[in-house]
Amino acid sequence: MNVDSGADLAAIEAMAQAAFQTIPTELRDQVKSVVFQVVELPDAETCRELSLESPFDLLGLYRGVPISEQSAWDAPQDLDRIFLYRLPILRYVEETGEDLPYVVRHVLIHEIGHHFGLSDDDMDAIERGA
Repeated sequence: MNVDSGADLAAIEAMAQAAFQTIPTELRDQVKSVVFQVVELPDAETCRELSLESPFDLLGLYRGVPISEQSAWDAPQDLDRIFLYRLPILRYVEETGEDLPYVVRHVLIHEIGHHFGLSDDDMDAIERGA
């Protein structure tokens, strides 16, 4: 698959929506306030903030306050968002040969994990145990 001619934004979004429907309802209900966005690449500010060597180094990103850090007394500052980055996902699929819908689902679930306050290490341990 050529990265430039792969699935468009709408196709990746449809895969993400289908993947979201596979998450257990009790977890899905806790993510309803999170906005999902599929964009081409992380912006320059995100690349600087995360010290990325390349915008292709990031497949997805959760921006917001994890549930574990939210307080009933805090006023929401902004929408919680999960970004899926189309071109890095397509390049990853091209390099690994993994199935595109599987990768989209994996990235989405990983970012939802951050919404629940899980670290990368926590999620790695869960995946190893699964």
